[in-house]
Amino acid sequence: MGVADRWTGWAWLSLCVAFALHVVDEALGDFLSFYNPLVESVRANVPFFPMPTFEFRVWITGLVLAVLVLLSLTPLAFRGAKWMRPLCYALAIIMMLNGLGHMAASAMLGSIFPGTFSSPLLVAAAAFLFASLRWPTIQPPTETRA
Repeated sequence: MGVADRWTGWAWLSLCVAFALHVVDEALGDFLSFYNPLVESVRANVPFFPMPTFEFRVWITGLVLAVLVLLSLTPLAFRGAKWMRPLCYALAIIMMLNGLGHMAASAMLGSIFPGTFSSPLLVAAAAFLFASLRWPTIQPPTETRA
């Protein structure tokens, strides 16, 4: 395991923790009271809009399971499993867009959209994961005896 793998592991773990905090932020801010009506209004104009509406129990259960599954992959991120790289990029992109979307919604609505307080942390953790994937693999120095 190189130094870069350790950084990717820490970045993955950081993004998982930021995601968990974001879920709590959304739940405490009653996110579904904003989200469900928005989806229904878009569906009124675009009948095949692919986003579902949720009941709280289903929504929170799905997000908690997602956080737990992502956290369970942390050891593989620390080991530098090659197949994790595309997953790291995908997760970082999704979470970056999620965080920026919450901040943009707050700016457009002129009020705090649920999930906005944790969004900067989500964006920062996603950026950390992107950066860790771009760092070259650094091998630990070898001992030389003179």
